[in-house]
Amino acid sequence: MKLKTIVSTLAAALMMLSATTAAQAQTPRPEYPRPQFERADWKNLNGTWTYSFDFGKTGNQKGWQNSNGFDGNITVPFCPESSLSGVKHTDFINSIWYQRRINIPEAWDGKKILLNFGAVDYEAFIYIDGKLVRKHYGTGSSFSCDITKFVKGGQIHNLVVQVLDDLRSGRQLGGKQSFDLNSGGCMYTRVTGIWQTVWMEAVAAEGLKSVYAVPDIDQNQLVIHPQFYQENAANKLVVTLYDGKKAVSTKTVVCGNNSVVVLPVKNPKLWSPESPFLYGLTYKVVKNGKTIDEVKSYAGMRKVHVANGYFYLNNKPYYQRLVLDQGYYPDGIWTAPSDEALKKDIELGKAAGFNGARLHQKSFEERYYYWADKLGYITWGESASWGLDVNNDLAVRNFLSEWAELVERDRNHPSLVTWTPLNETWSATNSGVYTRFVTDLYDMTKSMDGTRPVNDASGDGHVKTDIWSVHNYERDPQKLKEAFNFKPGQEPYRNQMDKKDWLACYDGQPYMVDEFGGLAWIRESERKGNSWGYGSEIKTMEDFYKILQNEVEALKACKNVTGFCYTQLTDVEQEQNGIYYYDRTPKFDMKRIKAIFESIPSIIDTNK
Repeated sequence: MKLKTIVSTLAAALMMLSATTAAQAQTPRPEYPRPQFERADWKNLNGTWTYSFDFGKTGNQKGWQNSNGFDGNITVPFCPESSLSGVKHTDFINSIWYQRRINIPEAWDGKKILLNFGAVDYEAFIYIDGKLVRKHYGTGSSFSCDITKFVKGGQIHNLVVQVLDDLRSGRQLGGKQSFDLNSGGCMYTRVTGIWQTVWMEAVAAEGLKSVYAVPDIDQNQLVIHPQFYQENAANKLVVTLYDGKKAVSTKTVVCGNNSVVVLPVKNPKLWSPESPFLYGLTYKVVKNGKTIDEVKSYAGMRKVHVANGYFYLNNKPYYQRLVLDQGYYPDGIWTAPSDEALKKDIELGKAAGFNGARLHQKSFEERYYYWADKLGYITWGESASWGLDVNNDLAVRNFLSEWAELVERDRNHPSLVTWTPLNETWSATNSGVYTRFVTDLYDMTKSMDGTRPVNDASGDGHVKTDIWSVHNYERDPQKLKEAFNFKPGQEPYRNQMDKKDWLACYDGQPYMVDEFGGLAWIRESERKGNSWGYGSEIKTMEDFYKILQNEVEALKACKNVTGFCYTQLTDVEQEQNGIYYYDRTPKFDMKRIKAIFESIPSIIDTNK
């Protein structure tokens, strides 16, 4: 090749790279949203969409499903209540419509074309060129629409999304979204509509639909259950496991939904917060000797289980020093402003001495779990269960559907060590609905993922549970010791002693104080009329350190307590009891804070 041609080719390549980089820079949240199941052939649909509120819910009668553009502009994936959306409408939104054009690459013709939504709160109707493609119900679960029959490669189509949101109905999940006009107490700014990344991807008709990858460190193997969009016994699935760039195990099986891939892993490098090693994975669907679908992934070899009153990580008793993380951001509300912001929150938690987080009252996006996997940070997966009437049949039915989607989506992440679907279900009555609901919830979760413990309801309300969790914001260390030191012949402390006749009795599960602390330290410039933290206001920073240390030492002195969760990582609006301010700047000498929390080691010495 002549020098002139080489130079010309390089220049064209650089221009294309520059154009791609510039486009990504202009696209909010440009990173691939599903890092454990990543394809190269995809298009990010974040950015400017048109929108209109529909407070009278008459948009359908006006034919808005056929709209070629609404009057307002909104930046997706940020909710309209957030400043990053460009809208910042914080009153109740019972209905909102979105619109944008989608350009289908010509090369996608003949493939299955999927339109994916990270999360839409709550009831979503997806239209292509005025035709209804799919409905979905959920506050934080992800879903896909097969739009193959509605679009054509090389053409531009019209995408319209209608969203209905009835937060105060009691029939849907809401989390910490305020039921009042303004934020107050531990309830904050609401979230409506699209609040996670929207993207399209092209997949072979016989491509890989999903995988369930189960590490088995006792037998030194990784067991994978694949599912395909369409089975073809003539096709092969080739799975390869990598240690860095070195392939350490590979297996080829028939592309069938009954196939199981068993990858031997010799001398596995185990995943833990102290050593978060991740193996690379590739999945290739091969048809007639040609790869028609390729997915990149990763896996962590680790085991969690409960026994003898302890939580075990890799067969060793492990003390969980968790922090409550509500995943709120001043500018994005539920949506992190950047991928780096997700990573930073985990780094802040580790810098404060925590080995993990209870992800509280929100379905965190998959990119968060990716960074937890990569950085070594254990997590408890929770839902946005507040707002749900746990005594209502339709409400609990809605919950079960969404929870199943979340478990299936997140069960491959090694950092996720406990399912904790509900929080403080203290409004539950003895009508039979709640107890049946929680029993079904536990059994369903276990049937979908038998590898993790289930904490049925954080803070008591226990019906069927692998972990016994309680909440206690007492400051007096002697009273904490009195509450948490077990007494022979007596049931240990619980939050709903008055309901013990029909709730479960303690049966030797790991006993965890999964909410305590909540100590406020309020910067005068941040003080609001409704600012608060648990207990009386602390006068000096030295007093703060002393109170915190006394509480942690009290828990340490209670041999039956096998883990804690401190409230909380950051301030959230008026609730100003974080270790960090809402803008993520530190309040304290973080080395000193870290030393206090790390005074309880992660590895439990059962001989003491």
